[in-house]
Amino acid sequence: MYTISLIGTGNVAQHLFDAFLDAPQVKIVQVYGRNPEKLKRFNGHVETCSNIQEVKAADVHIIAINDNAISQVAESLSTKNGIVVHTSGAMSMNCIPTPNKGVFYPLQTFSMGRPISFKDIPVCLEAAQKASRDLLLKLAGQISQSVYQVNSEQRKKLHLAAVFVNNFTNHLYHIGEEICREEGLPFSLLQPLIQETAQKIQQMSPMEAQTGPAKRGDTESIKNHLRLLKNKKHAELYTILSQAITENYEEKL
Repeated sequence: MYTISLIGTGNVAQHLFDAFLDAPQVKIVQVYGRNPEKLKRFNGHVETCSNIQEVKAADVHIIAINDNAISQVAESLSTKNGIVVHTSGAMSMNCIPTPNKGVFYPLQTFSMGRPISFKDIPVCLEAAQKASRDLLLKLAGQISQSVYQVNSEQRKKLHLAAVFVNNFTNHLYHIGEEICREEGLPFSLLQPLIQETAQKIQQMSPMEAQTGPAKRGDTESIKNHLRLLKNKKHAELYTILSQAITENYEEKL
């Protein structure tokens, strides 16, 4: 049986809590959060506390909070038994100022109130000590079938790639929704296209999957699109992305 304490009450913490709660060989001994109101969600399932000094001993203390606060919270856990890990994709393992440290990074987008299965989520691990790494591998295997060992630099680059394919892409969905709304059209008209794009890159590379006027060199369509865009920032973004696509495929010719 692996014991964990969960430090945090946000999106990542809540999804990890749900995943570990169903893991047969994992016991969540405690959830810590500064806000007693947010801790209410966990009441009735496990013990909670809002004083960092009251965090109990555990095999692993998982810090799932804002990146800027990780070091300070980890310092407060320096006298506790167990491995101290954070869940950040962007922060180095060494932001934890204790010898027995590591990273437990689930590579997925999490939204409050949207359930998600952990079994296919890649969990990227790093540890300062071999024994800690072995324990984290076993712990991650309790909730995911996709576990990887990566170092801090690899993880930072992976997080950067994730920002491009998720955060930036979602912002483009938002722009598409705005354009549809301007004409009284439902965003649902674009959803089959979004689904096909996502499914297509499971069988081919993004390079092979690219379509559209910028790849074709269709300058008239690009000019027409720019005339239709009323938002200057959207037009600038359209121009930058179109130029990048055009140049990418010109280089391959």
